[in-house]
Amino acid sequence: MKFGQACKYIMITALLFSFTLPLFTTKGSAEMTQQPKHEMRAAWIATVQNIDMQAGLNEADYTAWVEETLDFLKGKNFNTIIYQVKPTADAFYPSEIDPWSKYVTGGAQGTDPGYDPLQIMIDESHARGIEVHAWVNPYRVTMPFETLESLSEENVAKEHPEWVVRYGFQYYLNPGIQEVQDYLLSTVEELVTNYDIEAVHMDDYFYPYRRAGEEFPDQAQFEADPRGFDNIEDWRRDNVNNLVSAINDTIKETKSWVQFGISPFGVWRNIAMDPTGSNTQAGQTNYDDLYADTRQWIKDGSIDYITPQIYWSRGFAAADYSILLDWWSNEVEEYAHNHPVNLYIGTADYKVGDNFDQNWDNPYELPEQILDNRKDENTQGQMHFSLRQIIKNNLGYADILTNEIYIEPALVPATPWNGEKLPQKPNTVKAVKTGGSITLTIDDKKHSDARKYVIYRFDGMKEGDYNNPANIVDVVYATEGVTTYIDSTIEEGKRYTYGVTSVSNTGVESKDAKIVKVVK
Repeated sequence: MKFGQACKYIMITALLFSFTLPLFTTKGSAEMTQQPKHEMRAAWIATVQNIDMQAGLNEADYTAWVEETLDFLKGKNFNTIIYQVKPTADAFYPSEIDPWSKYVTGGAQGTDPGYDPLQIMIDESHARGIEVHAWVNPYRVTMPFETLESLSEENVAKEHPEWVVRYGFQYYLNPGIQEVQDYLLSTVEELVTNYDIEAVHMDDYFYPYRRAGEEFPDQAQFEADPRGFDNIEDWRRDNVNNLVSAINDTIKETKSWVQFGISPFGVWRNIAMDPTGSNTQAGQTNYDDLYADTRQWIKDGSIDYITPQIYWSRGFAAADYSILLDWWSNEVEEYAHNHPVNLYIGTADYKVGDNFDQNWDNPYELPEQILDNRKDENTQGQMHFSLRQIIKNNLGYADILTNEIYIEPALVPATPWNGEKLPQKPNTVKAVKTGGSITLTIDDKKHSDARKYVIYRFDGMKEGDYNNPANIVDVVYATEGVTTYIDSTIEEGKRYTYGVTSVSNTGVESKDAKIVKVVK
């Protein structure tokens, strides 16, 4: 996704015919909106070129950074991170296939940091009830102006130079070669096998963004094996479709509950090219330029979620956020009978207060986009690009998210098509008050179909509304047999009723809760 946003969206800039002046709204509209119980609230953590993470940290400093980052996001009621673990043909974990990423140590590619960054991120995230989606970039070998000579000898591009093409100022794996697909599938299988992640995530880099006057150099592969296609563009789209479908199959064969999600560029096709496309004038599109037929993936059900990067404001002439939100919503609804796909929206946090489009000078532009998402019955949340922008908090927009939008916790939307069985409620729950906290002990040794538990708390001696997220104290991952949770947010002298539900690997919540009352 996200190297060189200014370059990447130059096509939109060129098509800018008019600005829509910012309409500043008054505080309070968000506060009146009912909070959803289920909502994706994710932050992308980009490691390529160390966008969101410093290189060269030792294990102690890296762990401290992870803890600080996750505490920050949990404090803002985020529930998921999208952690970039394969920025190029490399890895943020010990791999038998790919070399260590240089973005871990800051040294040469292949330098072992002496610890496992991904495992630490998973452990610390799960300790806070936060999901981890492992973000991989399939075809990218280098960033611009980097040489093949700078790569580790263990890099697939060194081992198989015949798989590599140069386009523009970068090197890529050629999607038209079957051995490339086989290699990519092996990296996904290794990742899903070895790590307890919730999802594998890919972004918008399939075939690279088109460069004027330069053709992607894969004519020889097309002519050698056209597979019945008459033109190279359909063949390219089929290459990507095959990879997407095969990755999903590989994931599900390895661990059936692990999701596969993609966050493509925000426009499938412009209406000028296809009457079923969006009423936009994007200079490049998924279908025609990146050879990523995102609609087909929704039709096929070869993904579990799609997160279009709708990185424009409401009222932006060439690509209006509202128009695109409606278009993607209609797509997901149209093909839901084939295979459900969760729709999330990629938000342009990096544009807040820092873009030629004056709508982004309004600190409420992005928060109100989220309110629009909530009004749409098919949209189930959003992913924010990226961590450093949330921390930077331009114009105070992230404070608005905290104080007016993400007021209460939210559960991650479920994917019941990957396993719809209702988990049983916890076997026993005990509560002990010690000082200013209450310790809950969840004993689930008799049945272990819970991945997480949701801790609800109600004032007094009666259960309250389980659909109101204001009653959620926390989400805690299950540990083997007995799980302990300490509630340190109690008020002295109050009586409480706790309800604890189980959540399956696919996010399905138990029908009933196990109840425990704390009298004094």
